[in-house]
Amino acid sequence: MSAIEQQRLIVWTIAGSDSGGGAGIQADLLTMHDLGVHGCSVITANTAQNTLGVPAINAVSDEVLQSQLDALLDDLKPAAIKIGLLANAAQVRLVANFLRTLKAAGNRIPVVYDPVAVATSGAQLTEDSTGAAVLTDLLPLCDLITPNSVELAWLARTHVDSAETVLKAARSVRGNHETALLVTGGHLEIEPGTTSDLLCTGHGECASHDWLIGKRVDTRNAHGTGCTLSSAIAALLALGYPLKDACVVANAYVRRGLRLASSDHIGAGPGPVGHCGWPDALKDFPEVLLAGSERAKPFGTFSESGAANFAAEFAQPDSSRLGLYPVVDSVDWVEKLAEEGVRTLQLRIKYPRTDLREQIERAVAIGRRYDVRLFINDYWQLAIECGAYGVHLGQEDLQSADLKAIQAAGLKLGISTHGFFELLYAYQFRPSYLAIGAIYATSTKDMSGQLQGPQKLARMAALLPDYPLVAIGGINCERASVVAACGVGSIAVVTAITEAPDYREAVAQLQAVLESP
Repeated sequence: MSAIEQQRLIVWTIAGSDSGGGAGIQADLLTMHDLGVHGCSVITANTAQNTLGVPAINAVSDEVLQSQLDALLDDLKPAAIKIGLLANAAQVRLVANFLRTLKAAGNRIPVVYDPVAVATSGAQLTEDSTGAAVLTDLLPLCDLITPNSVELAWLARTHVDSAETVLKAARSVRGNHETALLVTGGHLEIEPGTTSDLLCTGHGECASHDWLIGKRVDTRNAHGTGCTLSSAIAALLALGYPLKDACVVANAYVRRGLRLASSDHIGAGPGPVGHCGWPDALKDFPEVLLAGSERAKPFGTFSESGAANFAAEFAQPDSSRLGLYPVVDSVDWVEKLAEEGVRTLQLRIKYPRTDLREQIERAVAIGRRYDVRLFINDYWQLAIECGAYGVHLGQEDLQSADLKAIQAAGLKLGISTHGFFELLYAYQFRPSYLAIGAIYATSTKDMSGQLQGPQKLARMAALLPDYPLVAIGGINCERASVVAACGVGSIAVVTAITEAPDYREAVAQLQAVLESP
């Protein structure tokens, strides 16, 4: 076994075996291996199926199912668990009891459940009593469930045929539970030529309902898409991806498999979706629907208040490579760094005094004198009034800031992002640049739950190769060359300059890294 193989995290799939090799356990293991984890299998049923249908479902006994779970737990503990076909209510309760025991022992293992109920061919795969057992016993123990619209209707015991009914059924299934829900949209076309997945996360006032829109791929070879999606999410959760990031990357992985696979030679019916490696093309990733956009109206999430301040397509900077980008907290630092030839700066005043306007006016004047791209953090109204070059906003500020006013004033707009989901979300505004962080742990802010690292940064940068991108968070002179090699055209730093023994030398070193071929 190679060193790489030894480092693979373990992910379980508890699901049915597809004798045709296109879905179930077989699709799960292919996906997990493709995404860099080691898959272990617990078989719930041996299905007799091919590309034309499912002639028989042979559920294993409770004893056989339990013995597989116990054997794996003794030696191959999981970093995540994916659950697929559970053939009857007894299997649902058995798996639920097993998960309950794991949690009681202090194991915090992400669980993704794909409530397989109806095959692509239309065959019923579970007993009628299974749905009720899922809602009462299994759903509260899962981190995410991934039904398609047919399976959502089965769980909610209602008809699903529109965006409004999907939203209503999703709320019904989630109930008072914190379990997230991803309703896949391959079976229901809300907008012509597209697929629409609904991602429901959070609870109460923190609940969010995000539509993920993608171009429909013209192929009949879509067997195993639901299995592939859910096992990809489980693999990504095991690798440390946050839930929303795991969902959008898995969505792109499936779309890549639909687009690139060549399965026409496999069987007389619909062939399997492909397993074609990490998704590295933006066209495979979904668009995150913005509530303030007119496009949200058919999806039941349009916000009149959001539309009042909504804007997209902001003015672009004079270069897609913004270079060294110090973030400083005083006008004095703005002047000192401008004198050193730094072309991009951000003034971030965390604790404003009564002279905030005066500080911004002074900083803007310095920026003009030295031809600096000066961005004002947060204070967009003052940035407009003082004629700043641009403004930088966090994700939380996008809901309250008047983006139309910023755009009308001709200011450049930068937006912070933390991971794939937020990058895709912020990209829909087409800002002047996108900041990606935190790359490393930083002393200026606790970002422990949002660290990207160079590998994730490179994968995100590959999606937008010609777009102005800024890497930020824990970057110093020693790390700068690694970060620059990830494909970003700018590196934002704070303490690497402001706490350096010689800030002039630090500026020179960082600029040299960014200017090297």
